[in-house]
Amino acid sequence: MPDQKHLAYDAFVELAAADPAVVGLVLKGSQAHEGMTTEHSDHDLYVVLADGARTQLTRFAGHRTPELDLVIVSLGEFRAAGMPGFERYALARARIVLDRSGGVIAQILADKAQLAADEAFHEADTWLDAYANSLYRSVKNDRDGKALAARLDAADSIRFLLELLFALDRRPRPYNKYLEWELTRFPLPDWNTELLLGAVNHISATGDASAQRRLFAQVEAAARQTGHEEVLDAWGEDLHLMRPQ
Repeated sequence: MPDQKHLAYDAFVELAAADPAVVGLVLKGSQAHEGMTTEHSDHDLYVVLADGARTQLTRFAGHRTPELDLVIVSLGEFRAAGMPGFERYALARARIVLDRSGGVIAQILADKAQLAADEAFHEADTWLDAYANSLYRSVKNDRDGKALAARLDAADSIRFLLELLFALDRRPRPYNKYLEWELTRFPLPDWNTELLLGAVNHISATGDASAQRRLFAQVEAAARQTGHEEVLDAWGEDLHLMRPQ
């Protein structure tokens, strides 16, 4: 049996693959994102067991070293992971190492990668309102000469904006670490990736009110086109301060 303290990724995969209780192995994190690994990257591995199965592998539950982190779950628990939750994006872009489920695990990952239509619409409404709120506070603070508050609110608005844009495309938002990776390989429809990332970088760093207004004009058009006008119209005359002057 491998020594838990010095358990290597390849050795554990071989051990798990030989266990009939294991229906799948799923790798997430940097190792599942091509080109994102560094000398510090470990292997984050989900070990998926058949529901109700018994196995000695459970002794590795919670195993965490600089090389290998293990999460051992039943198939039912794996289906629920990140639904909703922070883990959803990690699993949406995870890589299947082993699938003995007849394609069930692959379908579970596909379901995590795409929000249901109703779910996406509701989330987009929520994030649009949050984005508008922070943007409004930022440009108002800029108007009133409160530079620090304006920059902080601008940075908050970008977080909500990214949630919104990915919800409009029915995708979970990537972690900041993978934002450029995601947009380079899977661009958002109708958005120029280079220009969007440039605006996100510039606004987060400076709180530039004019840049925020220009970006809001694009967001407003996209939101209205996709049926979210009620959220925007609820802002009434305050919209004038958010739009290009």
